Amino acid sequence: MKVTNFISLLPTLFASYTCTVIQISDPHLRDKIAHLAGDQEYIRSAGAFLVFCADLHRAARIGSRENQTFVAGMTEHFIIATVDVSLFAQNCVTAAESMGLGTCYIGAVRNHPQEISDLLHLPEQVYPVFGLCIGYPDQNPDLKPRLPLSVVLKENSYDETRDEAEISQYDQQMAEYYRNRNASQKNSRWTQEIAALVGREARPHMRGFLERRGMNTR
Repeated sequence: MKVTNFISLLPTLFASYTCTVIQISDPHLRDKIAHLAGDQEYIRSAGAFLVFCADLHRAARIGSRENQTFVAGMTEHFIIATVDVSLFAQNCVTAAESMGLGTCYIGAVRNHPQEISDLLHLPEQVYPVFGLCIGYPDQNPDLKPRLPLSVVLKENSYDETRDEAEISQYDQQMAEYYRNRNASQKNSRWTQEIAALVGREARPHMRGFLERRGMNTR
């Protein structure tokens, strides 16, 4: 099965009015997006590269056609669009991997969201959430350990009683995984990386960008 044939399956993988996906087939456009997204070579070389966008523009146009004023800036609408496009992308990942394809999310499209929006001619009320590379992998990466189920699955209440011990054990597993994996070996702990991640500003430009897109929430 050719990777490009996978694209024909997209209509069967979603049922939402708040998603738009743009397939980037122009190699020059891919190169520009790759440069803006941290020069990730996967974007240039993948069999297919898709940009998943949260889209309220379509709903606004439908509202206008039906003589209904579009109420812009609602937090709930923003959540619906962002969640729906994420679910759509995950459906695509599941379907692709079931066919032996590999996938890689590219959250770095939000490094320069305005420039990428300009390249893709995105209208107001649309923003790029992430990219997705799809192709036949030329690597066989080690299976990464996951957090213990008891840490993420609770019953009836948010019970943290066992979390500390479980996370400490997971830290040891991850340290060993990082030391022994085939590529990019490093000396690190999972908790250390998470603390570093939430201990710094993360794309502070996104708030202003979303406001300029007409998604100033209230």
